[in-house]
Amino acid sequence: MSVKVTPYIASLIDWNNPYNCPIRKQFLPVRSTAEPDHPMLKLDSLHEQEDSPVPGLVHRYPDKVLFLTTSICPVYCRFCTRSYSIGLETEAIKDKVKLIPSASRFKKIYDYIEHHDGIEDVVISGGDTYLLPWDVLLDLGKRLLAIEHVRRIRCATKGLSAMPMKILTDNKWFETIVSLSQLARAQSKTFAIHTHINHPQEITYVTKAAADKLYKANVHIRNQTVLLRGINDDFDTMHKLIKYLSYINIQPYYVYLHDMVRGAEEFRTTLAAAIDLEKELRGSTAGFNMPQFIVDLPGGGGKRLVSSCETYDRDTGISIFQSPRIAERKSDHNKLRTNLYCYFDPLRSVSSEHQHNGVNEFIKLVQQGLATISNRTPDAAVN
Repeated sequence: MSVKVTPYIASLIDWNNPYNCPIRKQFLPVRSTAEPDHPMLKLDSLHEQEDSPVPGLVHRYPDKVLFLTTSICPVYCRFCTRSYSIGLETEAIKDKVKLIPSASRFKKIYDYIEHHDGIEDVVISGGDTYLLPWDVLLDLGKRLLAIEHVRRIRCATKGLSAMPMKILTDNKWFETIVSLSQLARAQSKTFAIHTHINHPQEITYVTKAAADKLYKANVHIRNQTVLLRGINDDFDTMHKLIKYLSYINIQPYYVYLHDMVRGAEEFRTTLAAAIDLEKELRGSTAGFNMPQFIVDLPGGGGKRLVSSCETYDRDTGISIFQSPRIAERKSDHNKLRTNLYCYFDPLRSVSSEHQHNGVNEFIKLVQQGLATISNRTPDAAVN
């Protein structure tokens, strides 16, 4: 990823101890902590482009689509799963897929959604919707709400962490969010903001003021956190984050196991670490206040609970998951049989015997894992 931070984010960094600061770690890299990428990593690890019937529209789940409106954000997270598109080109990634907001591109997306009446849920993302002009966002939201079978709209932004003062000072943008929320409610539909906060230090008095303003305007906010090694992968930090979010009326929704992203291996935890942390947190707060710990499966398998794997070999770091409904949709529409999907723990966590494996060695290990579940799913194929 190219580097981009707002002055506000820069002000949150502990410049007396930047090396260990959880804010600095997320945005400003240092070479000394870098780790080699896993050999099974791919640039578009979630196969978003492969699952896009129209450029900038990911249709993976039967009733949900992801509408990628832009390729820019207020800040660029080092661990961005969409690094194939987001930000400037770098030495590591050339020819990024640029998603430019335009009427002609959006029309193709609207047409696709209108002609697929099974689509009920639209996530407006990018990039970051925070950087869409208010009139573009308003037209986009109204156009989607006018489609009868669209029932739910989610507007994704890291703005409440990276630039919360926009909610307090940009009245046109704030009023757009409120108007879309009210319009959806009038149609018995839902409109919500999904934000991205990873550490308690990101929740400042400015974030609280922005969240309070949205809450008082009846705008619902959910949070999606990425599990980051050395930043929030311990009980105390994650528990504090969950509690702080609830204090400002933001629902803790997801904690993602870190995607397999180029140049971000240092942040990845094991699947076991996510399972253990979820187990420890469960019961420390009310059930409705407890986020789901999920893995977004490489190869386009979609989101699964971290504890729902079919098999998990901690020695090799290979876990295998089933996604029956995803496989069913892909089989119907793309003529593919992708019943099973694999996640790979970081190399540092596997046994020394496998730390220097290449692609071929890991493929053989995956095949061995498949053999252990072949009796239950004899027709299974791995993505």
